[in-house]
Amino acid sequence: MPTREDTLGIDPTTALSNDGRRVLASLYTTMRSLRLYPLENQVVQRALGEVDGLVRGILNREGSLHLRLAGDFVFINDVRVRLDLANYASFVFVRKALEQHEIGDIDVGQQADQREWTSFLSLLSGEAEEGEKNQLKIFQENLKQAGVENITVGPPAALIDALSLSEEAKEAARRTYARSVSVVKEVMTNVRLGKAWSGRRVKRVVLGIVDQVLHEDAAMLGMTTLRDYDEYTFTHSVNVCILSVALGQKLGFSKHQLFELGLGALFHDVGKSRVPLEVLNKEGRLDDAEWKIMGQHPDFGLITLFDLHGFEEPPYRAMLTAYEHHMRTDFSGYPKVIRERWFGFFSRICSVADAFDAATSKRSYQYIPFPPDEVLQEMKDNPGRGFDVTIVKAFISMMGIYPIGTLCILDTGEMAVVCAPNPDPEELHRPLVRIVSDASGRKMGEPPLVDLSQPDPVTGKPARTIVKTTDPEKYGITPSDYVA
Repeated sequence: MPTREDTLGIDPTTALSNDGRRVLASLYTTMRSLRLYPLENQVVQRALGEVDGLVRGILNREGSLHLRLAGDFVFINDVRVRLDLANYASFVFVRKALEQHEIGDIDVGQQADQREWTSFLSLLSGEAEEGEKNQLKIFQENLKQAGVENITVGPPAALIDALSLSEEAKEAARRTYARSVSVVKEVMTNVRLGKAWSGRRVKRVVLGIVDQVLHEDAAMLGMTTLRDYDEYTFTHSVNVCILSVALGQKLGFSKHQLFELGLGALFHDVGKSRVPLEVLNKEGRLDDAEWKIMGQHPDFGLITLFDLHGFEEPPYRAMLTAYEHHMRTDFSGYPKVIRERWFGFFSRICSVADAFDAATSKRSYQYIPFPPDEVLQEMKDNPGRGFDVTIVKAFISMMGIYPIGTLCILDTGEMAVVCAPNPDPEELHRPLVRIVSDASGRKMGEPPLVDLSQPDPVTGKPARTIVKTTDPEKYGITPSDYVA
């Protein structure tokens, strides 16, 4: 029998993620009610009934319900639950309650009923026994004494298991990326040749990137390491779009807002299509006259997007992003400001994403890209760069101190490529990496995925630590081979 989500055209994965958010919200409401009112209160009973009803619906459709936590990630039946600002508070509340009892895994059987949910959530709402070392074992014993047989708990999932990407997710990200680069190339070529271009394909590309980021942001962020020197203008535009949308998602933007942000980011440099190729592709520094021409590309971008067809009205926010992304927060950039104005929020996001990708890429006048961690450090510590301080902090939180694709040398002598930031804010300096060569320099046949925050079982200290970052080309290593 089709579910309501099927009839609305929502795929099963998205439907299960939506169910996960509803379950978290319901657990939050019920636990808050249990702390405020006696068990027999109508508010409590109604909340317990809602939990039981939601879980029963999932069990009837899926046949099982398995909820697990790993850092800031939550999974329901191995589908990652997408969180935004509207439901993040409820997740944090539930996570703290689970963490104090050392619980990270909840398995619900078919026979679980409201009576068992009452006992389970009453225990979960209570304080853990202070001074006891094995809180999980105590909780399991209390569940058994309460006669709860169909709700079992276990320890948190390993972060590595939670972040290991399936080949299916990677392939979907590759297809989206390749299609996006192709469309950007077509549009910018048509602009240069004075040909018309339609917004319909552009819409599909931006929505494709937004959907992929919402579904599996780690896979899409990994694609930004696929920097092509010969296709820099086009890959750069797609990278900036992915980075901007991913940051917007972390900041709690709605899907419509992410689309508008993505459209502006994808075509922030469309004005360069009207810059002469001898200026655009010049190797070495531009002279004053050439800089004056290059400095006009934001104006050209605004005009180009104003002529975009396929929209009910001109994409004003995208136009502003293209026009403002080099202005800087103190308006010391370009185009020069004539009268007092507000520097748009989307433009602030795009300018950070644009600067990061540009500085970490090889270009006609930048043969050696800067290490990603050094770029982030400069963006954070140098106010003269003109970036929004809050946006930079959020960007670093998303990317980690060592962004995806960074080649690191470890204190063991091994070399590793960063695959994902650690979701624990206290462990940003210890990301997840793939070991690509051993201490003697031999490349690994099957690079293992390692969480640098995991302690050595003997010493209790981290088994590996990053000593420094280095240029992957120096060692013949292509980071995208390990993360994308």
